[in-house]
Amino acid sequence: MASIGKAIPVGSPSVRDDVLPARPARLPEWQLPPVPTVDKSNSDMASVEYSAYRTELSHHRTGLSDHRTDLSEYRTDLSMHRTDLSTERTEMSMRRTGMSFQRTRLSAERTLMSVIRTSLSLIGFGFTIYQVFAKLVDVPGVKLGSEAPRNFGVSLVALGIAMLVLGIVYHVNYMKELRAERSAMTGDGLIHGESRYPLSFTLLTALALLVLGLLAIVSMVFGIAPFG
Repeated sequence: MASIGKAIPVGSPSVRDDVLPARPARLPEWQLPPVPTVDKSNSDMASVEYSAYRTELSHHRTGLSDHRTDLSEYRTDLSMHRTDLSTERTEMSMRRTGMSFQRTRLSAERTLMSVIRTSLSLIGFGFTIYQVFAKLVDVPGVKLGSEAPRNFGVSLVALGIAMLVLGIVYHVNYMKELRAERSAMTGDGLIHGESRYPLSFTLLTALALLVLGLLAIVSMVFGIAPFG
């Protein structure tokens, strides 16, 4: 009978789609022998001829049974091959999901950077307006209320600080939820979660800008150092 191909071991480190077990060869077409015509008057000879006919049919059935066994083993090998492929695809899916968490974290970092840029523009522009208007008060012929430059500049700086605070709070809460979701999926075995989230330098920059903004607005309101 045709021999079955070598089975691919389960859990093999690398399984390619084009590495398949060999399929058993097809059986050649076999015509059933005709029923022998016997001399009914000679019972012994008729019994011998019928016995030989049954033996030939039995050999054919045995060959068919062996071929079905080979096909069954072939299907088993294919099933093991598909299992290996499924295991590799599951591993790749787990790693893609883990990388998606990193991409989501980087997206949150970029969002916070956008908030930082907007807040920095508002704080810097507000402080600049305050300084320009404050100098114009001392220019002869220019009549401005003493509170006008401070109020306008303080409003812009306060708006920048408020936006920065909201951005920081949103970022911290979002990262907490993201870390919790990642830990839950790691605990369930859905992702590996081997790499840790690094320290967010964007968040540190936002906190430093917040401190500078608070110092700026205190300096503008009370006229004290370091920017007074």
